[in-house]
Amino acid sequence: MKLPEQQRTTESKTVDRLPDSALRFIGFLSFFDRYGTAPMLLMLSAGTSLSFTQAVELIAAYALLYAVGQPFWGLVSDRFGRLTVLRCSLVGAMLGSIASVLFTDYLPLLLARSFTGLMFGAMYPTLLTLLGDTRKGIDRARGLSDLQIYSSLGTTLATLAAGLLAAYLDWRVVFILPALGAVAALVSLRGVREPARGHAAMKLRAAVRPANLMLYAIVFVEGALLMGLLTYIVPALQQSGVGVGLSGVLGCGFALGVILGARLMRRLVARFSRTWLIGLGGAVLFLSFAPSAFSPSPASFTFTAFFLGAANAIMHSSMQGWATDIAPEARATTVSLFVFSLFFGASTLTYLTAGLAANADYAQIFGYGFWLGIALAVVATLAHARWRAANPA
Repeated sequence: MKLPEQQRTTESKTVDRLPDSALRFIGFLSFFDRYGTAPMLLMLSAGTSLSFTQAVELIAAYALLYAVGQPFWGLVSDRFGRLTVLRCSLVGAMLGSIASVLFTDYLPLLLARSFTGLMFGAMYPTLLTLLGDTRKGIDRARGLSDLQIYSSLGTTLATLAAGLLAAYLDWRVVFILPALGAVAALVSLRGVREPARGHAAMKLRAAVRPANLMLYAIVFVEGALLMGLLTYIVPALQQSGVGVGLSGVLGCGFALGVILGARLMRRLVARFSRTWLIGLGGAVLFLSFAPSAFSPSPASFTFTAFFLGAANAIMHSSMQGWATDIAPEARATTVSLFVFSLFFGASTLTYLTAGLAANADYAQIFGYGFWLGIALAVVATLAHARWRAANPA
């Protein structure tokens, strides 16, 4: 029989919410792995039996499984629990990363990276769900801010370091680090108890109304441009003669654009409606591609990276707000399909442009981004204006 003091000591080792340190580290880890492959495409191709096109396809396959897994992980999370999904995904990510180190032939490496993408894809949405389940008000806002900051840091460090690690050590180092990180993350989750959650059924019908389908189509194109074409920034810099280390630094212009754009958004939100912000962000998006499309150079690629980040902060954050409002009675399902469309768009465009990337025709790739960006800005702005008129606040 436990004495009261012993019982209190045992209970003190169990907590009901995810510690801030675990939240930040897992957010960092998931984005480090997602963006760690692109800066070392040339080294990966040189160090394996893969062609450059096949190396690009590894990223596309990773992004595809990352996207496809979103609705699946939402269902599993509701059925078995958030922390169950988070722990299982970390174990799977560790195994997938280890497999990525062991193989050098195309097919087994493609399967390993696809599986790893599926596992890492569970982490960020599960963290968001845990924040919603366990925190309220200012506490939740701080958690969301921490998650965004540390995820951006993961993207930045991957962009800066992955190419250098692959060039001066080995490309395998970039894949083994997330495996070690997954082990550390599992240790950080010891003693965290599954939070209470509701048992509301998913309302698929409300999530697939015509307005929702239009939103998913728009974010599919947005994901293709924002995330799909971001993949080519560092390879384009390297192809234009910039060294591995400097290309990673310049590629981090995207993260700087996100940070400064997010600060600007604090002022813009108070002055402009979401419709105007979507239009403004769309304009920043297509204009970001103009220099790289019509006058490709290291400076223009750096310009594109920075303003892609700004467009992410302005347009995509506004699109996220639209996704959370469009079907309140089916918010979880709607958001999962929204995220799926975003990453599916990114992986689709990466697949479609892999041949152009193999020929280093980055001007043409970014030219597609420019013209598609114009269409996206117009359609997204008009679609939101129409939806807002039909659904006044």
